[in-house]
Amino acid sequence: MKNKFLEIKNVDFSIGGKVKVKNVSFSIEKEGDIICLLGPSGIGKTTILRTIAGLEKIDKGSIELNGKLMSSNKRHVEPEHRNISLAFQENSLFPHYSVKKNILLGEEKNKNKVNKKLHFKDIIKLLDISKILEKYPHEISAGEAQRASLARSLLTQPDLLLLDEPLSNVDQSFKEEIQVRLKKILSKLKITTIIVTHDSYEAFYLGSKCGIILKQKLKQFDDPYKVYHFPNSIEVVNFLNRGILIPAKVTGENSLENDDLGLIEGKFIKYHPKGSNVQLLLQPEDLEHDDNSNLKLEVVDRKFRGTNFIYTLKTLSEKLIPVLVNTHHHEIHEIKDKFGIKRPIRLEHIVCF
Repeated sequence: MKNKFLEIKNVDFSIGGKVKVKNVSFSIEKEGDIICLLGPSGIGKTTILRTIAGLEKIDKGSIELNGKLMSSNKRHVEPEHRNISLAFQENSLFPHYSVKKNILLGEEKNKNKVNKKLHFKDIIKLLDISKILEKYPHEISAGEAQRASLARSLLTQPDLLLLDEPLSNVDQSFKEEIQVRLKKILSKLKITTIIVTHDSYEAFYLGSKCGIILKQKLKQFDDPYKVYHFPNSIEVVNFLNRGILIPAKVTGENSLENDDLGLIEGKFIKYHPKGSNVQLLLQPEDLEHDDNSNLKLEVVDRKFRGTNFIYTLKTLSEKLIPVLVNTHHHEIHEIKDKFGIKRPIRLEHIVCF
C-alpha cells in the first residue's frame, strides 16, 4: 500500500506547554494537493504549521512526510532536515537586504537540487514584483512584502510548502488575480501546500480539501463543496456564516414543515424520523424569488454583491432569512417591501441538526 504524502495521526498541537488543538488526524493523499485550514484567530492554525515545520515538538501522535517519521513523542527531525518551507503572515524579510537579495535566499537554499522546476524570473513575473526588487523592506507596502516572502518560499522548492495567511495584506482588487496565479503555479509544479487562512472564499478556491478548526478540534475535513453544502455541525454553520438555522418538523421521508414557510421538500442528507423537531439550514441560494407567490416576507436589508443581491427577509415569527437574487432581476426591492418566495419550496439537499 502506497504511503500518503503527509499523514498526521492523533496529534495534540501545543505551544509554550499549552495545547491549542487536540487529537488532530488528517492526511494529504498525493503530491501537489493543496489543503486549506480555516478557523478564528488564535485557535491554533499557526501552531499546526509551526509543528509540521519542526519548530514545535509533540508529545502525542505522529507526523509522517513521504513515509518518513518527522515527529512523535520519541523522534523529532529538526526543521533544517525536513525540506519544508514556512512563510509567516508577518513580514519575515531581512531589513538590511534588498527585496531581490531576500528572495534569492530561497534560490540559494535549493542550489544543490538537480531538477529546478522554478526560477527567479518565473516567480517575479508570477507575483508581479519586478518593480520593487531594488528596494528595501521598509520602502515597500505590507502586501508587497508578503508577496516577496512568498516568492522566497516558492524558490526553495520544498517537499511541503506551509503558508500562513499568505494574501492577508494584498489589496482586494489584486487578491483574486494572485490567487489564480498562485494556484496555477502550485498545481503546475506539484508543490504540496498547506494554507492557513481566515477567508473561506479563498480556502474554497485554493484547497482540494478544507479543514475547519473550532474549539480546539478539527471539526470537519472534506472537499470545499461538502464543507459548504454539508456542514457537519452547528458550530461549522455558525463559523462559515453562510446561512441560518430555522426550526422545522419532519413530516415525511423527503419533507419537513416550518411555521413561516410551510412545506419544504427535498433529499435529507441525514436520516431524521418522522415527527422529529430539527433545525433546518437555509443558505442564501436555497429559496427562489417569485413576485407572484402568495408567500410574502418583509425586506429588512439588501446587500449588493455585484452579480447578485442578498436580501434579508423577516418572517412572521421574527426569523431573518437570506435570499440571493441575480442583479438582472427586473425589480429591485426596497426596505419594507414585500418579497415573494416561490412555492412549493424544494431544496437540492436538506441539512438538519
